[in-house]
Amino acid sequence: MDDKLTATHASATGATRMNFRWHVLIWLLLGGIINYMDRASLSIAAPGMIQDLGLTRTQIGLLGTVFAWTYAVMQLPAGWIIDRFGAKKAYAIGMIWWSVATWLTGVVGSISGLIVMRALLAVGEAPCWPTSAKITAAWFPGKERGFATGIWDSSSKWGPALAPALLVALMIAFGWRSLFHVTGAVGIAFAILFLFLYQNPVQSKRLSREEFAYIEAGGGGHERSLTTSSIKWRSLFGHRSVWGMILGYFCAIWLWNLFLVFLPLYLLDRFHISLAQLGVYASIPWFGGALGEIVAGWFATRLVDRGVASSLGAKRIIIVCCSLGAAVCAIALPFTQSITMTIVLMTVGLAFIAATIGNAWALAADIAPSSMVASVSAIQNFGGYFGGAFSPVVAGFIVDRTGSYSLAFVSGGAIAGCAALFYWFMARERVEAASSAGG
Repeated sequence: MDDKLTATHASATGATRMNFRWHVLIWLLLGGIINYMDRASLSIAAPGMIQDLGLTRTQIGLLGTVFAWTYAVMQLPAGWIIDRFGAKKAYAIGMIWWSVATWLTGVVGSISGLIVMRALLAVGEAPCWPTSAKITAAWFPGKERGFATGIWDSSSKWGPALAPALLVALMIAFGWRSLFHVTGAVGIAFAILFLFLYQNPVQSKRLSREEFAYIEAGGGGHERSLTTSSIKWRSLFGHRSVWGMILGYFCAIWLWNLFLVFLPLYLLDRFHISLAQLGVYASIPWFGGALGEIVAGWFATRLVDRGVASSLGAKRIIIVCCSLGAAVCAIALPFTQSITMTIVLMTVGLAFIAATIGNAWALAADIAPSSMVASVSAIQNFGGYFGGAFSPVVAGFIVDRTGSYSLAFVSGGAIAGCAALFYWFMARERVEAASSAGG
């Protein structure tokens, strides 16, 4: 450890507490909640936009698809930029960008304007999750990354869980445009705070030397850049494990996007509930998703601690079991007749698919070289969202043509179940290990 590093950690006033790393997750959790509230604003505002702007459900699905395709394409440069220039600046600048795009969504009044704003939103949001994966790899030892990732990635469920109650109240009081103005302003304020207050482990004056040594012994402690890697970025696409992550994540995100875009509309169309009831019913499944992901991350850590599986193997086991569970719930959903059973299946199904996605993000740090965690995470995310982008527009087309969501959920469940095959049979070894073997 060099003199600068020793001095920095000595300034921790000899503190021996070993839990400061968990405080860093507050940044990632709150930032992720803001991120997903911005995304979820579309699904909450959709009834008002349909009435005010004369949009169809296919066009609502198209807005979801435009976001997903742009988000997918931007993952590739985003991952490289993060690994090359650092997570802190990429995260803050990205959040300011997407928050401005969110605010402007409340200004435009045509489908073309909305398409542009959703595309700009996607460009800004692209660095958010890969930077979170990069920060987690630096702040946590390998065995804890599944649990840590489950906590911050649960923000993608807390956001939609909180959004209906908060945003429906805003929409009723001030109209659908207010949703975008409020969430955009909150994001800008948060990004400025993050830029001035967040530090990586080497620079942190609140991280004790003992805790830093513990993190470092587990493979963390340093945010490494692409300049230290002997592996070329483009060569990542030559590895079987990376393709297993791409294809498996595509299957998971297909079903995820169905829930994200159409869950509120499904409840309105199927059970004809009021907007006030929607604020309650549409929130419940996302709470299940958040809790399911955190529990799955904790369970992955326990599997490693008890010697049942390696860090890589534990995440793969959970991904397989949970993707199959999500498939069963989605396929059963159209055949339920009561709103109570529908909410139960949505809650359990989202818990399973959330656990799949959370462990997929944590898996990237086990498979990627330490200097390329953001790149591998972003490539996985690229595959998921590029393919999963079809999901909302296909579902919207099915509903407009058939008047039913049945085929959309049955096919979505079948596709989600295929994630188990790709992660189990293809995402099996570290890229570094494959490289040393000439893979």
